[in-house]
Order: sequence, then structure tokens, then C-alpha cells
Amino acid sequence: MMPSLFIAHGAPSLALEENAYTEFLQKLGQELPKPKAIVLFSAHWESTTQLVSSVANYETIYDFGGFQPELYQIKYPAQGHEETTAEIKRLFANAGIPVESDSVRGLDHGAWVVLRLLYPNANIPVVALSVNRYLSNEQQYQVGQALATLREQDVLVIGSGGTVHNLRQLNWESAGVDPWAMAFDNWLQDKLVSWDTESLFAYDKLAPSAQAAVPTPEHFVPLLLAMGAGDQNKQASLLFKAYQYGNLSLSCWKFD
Repeated sequence: MMPSLFIAHGAPSLALEENAYTEFLQKLGQELPKPKAIVLFSAHWESTTQLVSSVANYETIYDFGGFQPELYQIKYPAQGHEETTAEIKRLFANAGIPVESDSVRGLDHGAWVVLRLLYPNANIPVVALSVNRYLSNEQQYQVGQALATLREQDVLVIGSGGTVHNLRQLNWESAGVDPWAMAFDNWLQDKLVSWDTESLFAYDKLAPSAQAAVPTPEHFVPLLLAMGAGDQNKQASLLFKAYQYGNLSLSCWKFD
């Protein structure tokens, strides 16, 4: 059975960097069993109705500004997967989750930066899904849970976001880690490993420095979506954790 993954996508410039995290993601893509398709929730595709891509050939979206010119030259020409799109719609319907198709939108940097590191040849079909920040944390988990059986069909489910993601708190010159960011992630690690969903669903009230770590929820939501997809076995493993710019978390979680 395929795992589900939560992968922090960091800043867009991650696509040009060579560091321990990019090396880890490149190696992870080589070590995972080759998936039939990838289903990816990106923090940068938000909608109040659950959207699922039905695009045949994706354009690359540059949904950022002020970065290196080379970033705007990168292409990630992934193809869609009609069979998986249809199965996702069926699973959501069975779970009572309203869903609509999107046949236009390309892949934003929350998707292609991660995918390009994992599968640089763009040779795995992709189905992109939106996130809805206005659902409760329990509902986010249930959205992921509705897709759990995809893993039995050799489909890799990925949530792309960031556990500590506060652009106003970044220190672009810092080589260290802000204690408040580490405290939040350590609390989160404890609750994920113990699969304490009750606490996780109330992280914004219980976790230290939650408001600083998660000023808006769209980057945190993909973690709950990926975790929900791993509900069957309830096994969480932290594969990587590091930080950039003082507090921007670069973490990867696997749910078996």
C-alpha cells in the first residue's frame, strides 16, 4: 500500500536550491514505489467547494513575485489522470462531500516545486485538489479519510503546505531556529506520532505559539488531509525536519 505524505514546500526558491532538504526529497522520490498517479492538495489552491482537476496537460503557474528570474523559466509538464479523477469524485460522493471538476487550472508552486524534486521527469500523472480553509480541522481530516482507499490502488496522496508558515516572522539572514517555531513543531510531532486527533483538531487552542506558527490555516490544512488518508493504520513517521529563515519549517511526514 502506498503511504500518504505531508511535504512542506518552503519558499518557491526551493526549486533552485541544493541543500539537505532538496537532496532528501530527490532521494525519497527514488525510494518510494512508483505510483500509478499522484493526488496532491496544495495550500495555494483554495476554494470553498472541493475542486478536483480534470486537466489533461498542466501549465506551470508562477504564483509568486520577486524571486530569481530562473524560477520563471521552469516548466513541469505533468499530465492528468482521468481514471483517478473519476475515482476521487466517486469517493467524495460516497462520503457526502460536494465536489466539482476544474479543467483549466495549472499546477501552482505548492505542487510543482515538490513534484519536480520527487519526480523530475514529470512522468507520473497528477491530479490536483484544492483546499478549503473554512472547514473544521475534523472535517479536513475526513476529506483525506475519504480518499484513503486510493493508496490501495497505487496512488500516492500528498498534502503540500507547511507546519510553521508565517511570512511576517521570517528572518532572511538567520541561520538558527526560533524557539517558538521549534516548540510548536515539537508539540505537533508528539500528537502526530501518538495519533492524538482530539488534540490535533484543537491545535490552535492547545499548541504553544499556534497563532504565530499558523496565522492562517491554508498551509496547515494539507497536513490534516494527508493524515486523514492514513487513517486506516494510524502510523505517523517524521522523515525530515529543518528550518529556513529562522522559522519556515521544512518537514516531511509519512502516514502508513
